[in-house]
Amino acid sequence: MNDALIEIRDLRVGFAGREVVHGINLDIRRGECLALVGESGSGKSVTAHSILRLLPGKSVETQGSIRYDGTDLVSASDSQLRSLRGNRIAMIFQEPMTSLNPLHTVEKQISEVLITHKGLKKRAARTRTLELLELVGIRDPASRLNAYPHQLSGGQRQRVMIAMALANEPELLIADEPTTALDVTVQQKILELLIDLQQRLGMSLLLISHDLNLVRKIAQRVCVMRGGEIVEQATCEQLFSAPKHAYSRMLIDAEPTGSPVPANVQENLLQVDDLKVWFPLPKSLFSRERQYVKAVDGVSFALKKGRTLGIVGESGSGKSTLGQAVLRLVESEGSIRLDGQSLGGLNQDQLRPLRRHMQVVFQDPFGSLSPRMSVQQIISEGLLAHDIGTVQEREAAVIRVLQEVGLDPESRHRYPHEFSGGQRQRISIARALIMEPELILLDEPTSALDRTVQKQVVELLRDLQARHGLTYLFISHDLAVVHALAHDMIVIKDGKVVEQGDAQTLFANPQHPYTRELLQASSVTV
Repeated sequence: MNDALIEIRDLRVGFAGREVVHGINLDIRRGECLALVGESGSGKSVTAHSILRLLPGKSVETQGSIRYDGTDLVSASDSQLRSLRGNRIAMIFQEPMTSLNPLHTVEKQISEVLITHKGLKKRAARTRTLELLELVGIRDPASRLNAYPHQLSGGQRQRVMIAMALANEPELLIADEPTTALDVTVQQKILELLIDLQQRLGMSLLLISHDLNLVRKIAQRVCVMRGGEIVEQATCEQLFSAPKHAYSRMLIDAEPTGSPVPANVQENLLQVDDLKVWFPLPKSLFSRERQYVKAVDGVSFALKKGRTLGIVGESGSGKSTLGQAVLRLVESEGSIRLDGQSLGGLNQDQLRPLRRHMQVVFQDPFGSLSPRMSVQQIISEGLLAHDIGTVQEREAAVIRVLQEVGLDPESRHRYPHEFSGGQRQRISIARALIMEPELILLDEPTSALDRTVQKQVVELLRDLQARHGLTYLFISHDLAVVHALAHDMIVIKDGKVVEQGDAQTLFANPQHPYTRELLQASSVTV
């Protein structure tokens, strides 16, 4: 008896005549979790999106067969596919902000699936929507029904996407990097949820991921993809205990390792005292007192020159708001001193000359780079804004920093879309580095990258810190990366610091229950 829910045979996918998936064969069995792993560009997402014919553009060429319940999806009609999408086969996408409609509330987006496929009335759809939001761990789900995507944290948006995908209890759930941008405790909860649903509903799960730790916890079988081909298929236990292909071994060994660079300077570069960022809520008819969201609530810390302070916590904990407040990118109360100089009370004109000493590298290297500017223009933009150097001197500086971050200087005439994710993040680092800053805020700089690329970027950041004596504020939910980089660490929950101190000490002997929860949900070993 054939227990395959999906049978893929000799699948070939090309864009504008260029083949990117080269004749792969695989089965997705009923009730199992199959993981497709590999680096960006390996073809894993293209393979998954081919199942529901969700590949973009009119120049897509698909050959071979993808059979589901007797139907070849490659040649299926649009009406057949519409009846399957979101109903029998559902999908969770990697980036919820671009997948959710910014003009519709959470309730509308989830209930629309229930009304369309299950024919529920509005009241019944609302009840089921609340159940789904609670199921995926949204706190106080009733208060989130009228929220729009931009009002939710990244983790909350991803949970809403998962709730939408699970609404019709599909036979196959395709999860395309479902936890990439989530903190470790949320990852753990989502994993437990997916495992529970798979077992309870007998659902098949196709997991697309570059995170081998995630795959190890949930998958029964693994297909390793490279260059559009499957280089190894094995059970999860076989792959991790005895990988046969060299590429599989490389992926397994790609965990960021090493220790922070030695830093013995005792002088403080940054001193923050009782920092607060409170956002006012709309006034209520039933309350005279103004209510606030206390994103950062009385945070204090000191950061010595040449050291890295890791700021960790779940989505919505306030860690990114804290980083932005330190750089005076959002309004705040409290004291911020950079190299002894107070930043409080300075207007934007007074802050301007100090900006070159405080630079930032954002989470999404593609979103933070202008697609209309060349690499030369992007990296030299800060020099131009501060009127530093001649045209020739600025170009020479761009060439120098590109070499420092491991990119070919000749690539300075190209545009961001021509680079991989890891290369784009190196460009972002070069843009910050060219200003010769004292302090760099690194806001989740590796979370959108493959594990192998993460390891390279961590090594690059350590090398640059040792060479230039840089001081880092490193915001991350990835404790393995924090462990490899940070000298000191603060743990934030609901805008407050619950624990702080030497990073290695906190990893080895956490005192607060929340810190222990974060470490237990991660794969860090000390």
